[in-house]
Amino acid sequence: MVIVASILVSCGTTSTVPITGRKHRLSVTDEYVLSLSTQQYSEYMKKAKASTNATNTAMVKRVGQRLASAVESYLSTHGYADEVKNFAWEFNLVADNQVNAFCMPGGKIVVYEGILPVTQDEASLAIVLGHEIAHAVAKHSAEQMTKSSNSSTLVQLGGAVASAMGVGQTATQLGTAALSQGLSLLNLKYSRDNESEADYMGLVFAAMAGYDPQVAVSFWQRMSAGSSSQTATWMSSHPSDEKRIADIQKHMPEALKYYKPAGTTTTTTTKTIKASSLTKKKK
Repeated sequence: MVIVASILVSCGTTSTVPITGRKHRLSVTDEYVLSLSTQQYSEYMKKAKASTNATNTAMVKRVGQRLASAVESYLSTHGYADEVKNFAWEFNLVADNQVNAFCMPGGKIVVYEGILPVTQDEASLAIVLGHEIAHAVAKHSAEQMTKSSNSSTLVQLGGAVASAMGVGQTATQLGTAALSQGLSLLNLKYSRDNESEADYMGLVFAAMAGYDPQVAVSFWQRMSAGSSSQTATWMSSHPSDEKRIADIQKHMPEALKYYKPAGTTTTTTTKTIKASSLTKKKK
């Protein structure tokens, strides 16, 4: 088991997350992930109902494009120029009352109308979109796919090893079930870590685009006020609102280093923008 676990860890390629510098190994290729993303996004958009509010739709696209331009400029000048080709940004507002937004790999981002009463202004919307863009830039979907695949392999191996050692069928089933549950809880933590990383990176991206990152605190306070989740943090795929706000406040001094009001910055033009999830905690 230890040998195979080591093999799983060594498989794939090492990727470094921009801004945070965190390294992770990915066993799925960009091409594979982007292919799946394009297919799933296309299927979703066929069923989704686009917002009929032209003003809000234009706002989502405008804020999204401004963020994407700043992010691509940063990537191009900080050693990630090859990553820019993976993005075909698209920002869509859909008629849905959920307080939510999500991002597909490659930069396909959907905002639900239900979150706009919580964002209230463009700067807070930039916090949401920055968070979603961060999921794509950090390749969180590929990371979760890798962890899921490795967990599945370990569970199957555990059953095979137990059987080969002559362990009874009932004991083997109980053991593999326990292993599967343990790995699932571990991956929840990985998901929480990804959300926290996206929060931090989203702050920085918003600041780079000329939006005041300090609005993130009041935004998450409004999100918290509207949340009725009772799920314990260790059983949730997202950090608690309290931890989220505390972490954002901790990272604020660093994010502010990137901030210059829009009127004093020059926005880099990028290619025409085409469109993992902010996700309010599950109720």
